[in-house]
Amino acid sequence: MTCPSRRMALRAALVLPLAVLADRAVAQGGDIARASAFIQQTGQDLVAAINDTRAPLAERRERVAAVLRRAVDIQGVGRFILGRWWRQATPAEQAEYLRLFEETLIRNLSSRFGEYQGVRFSLGRTQQRTEDDVLVNTIIERPSSAPFWMDWRVAEVGGQPRVVDVIAEGTSLRLTQRSEYSSVIQRNNGQVSALLAAMRQQIQQMAAREASGAR
Repeated sequence: MTCPSRRMALRAALVLPLAVLADRAVAQGGDIARASAFIQQTGQDLVAAINDTRAPLAERRERVAAVLRRAVDIQGVGRFILGRWWRQATPAEQAEYLRLFEETLIRNLSSRFGEYQGVRFSLGRTQQRTEDDVLVNTIIERPSSAPFWMDWRVAEVGGQPRVVDVIAEGTSLRLTQRSEYSSVIQRNNGQVSALLAAMRQQIQQMAAREASGAR
């Protein structure tokens, strides 16, 4: 359950929480100005939480969690990424998966706060992608690292702008995560329980890194 390279893994840690598509949501048309303002505000809120070293880690994590819950349909996202395996999971497995998925999204970012200290976020070009969504280009900068570009797809979902995908270096991160989760299940004879065990282990590892960094 890791990205193909360390570089991609670090980028995914920052953007994966928003790099998803809610399959149950209905896009209601894209508005360039509204989409651009939404991405700018979301990015500023995340950066502010990451860079606020005066606040305790738990407080910063809660701030990040609030941003993610506001920007992402977590249940719809989780179901899309699990794909066809959702229908094979029991109701209990579905409920646990969604709980673990939300915690993974939050911890995946908060466990790397130190690596993204000093991150800066700026907007690039915004363009209408289709009649249903808008593509917002952003530039991400970190100290002592080359800047990189990401494209955010934004659609109106339930009357509110939401990120529906993030494309980094030509790669859709929502599809990458879906492929990773499916591979874990396939390697374990189609058992969704194997993915749940892997997710619990991943969360434990991230929590351990946070604890060691806090000492």
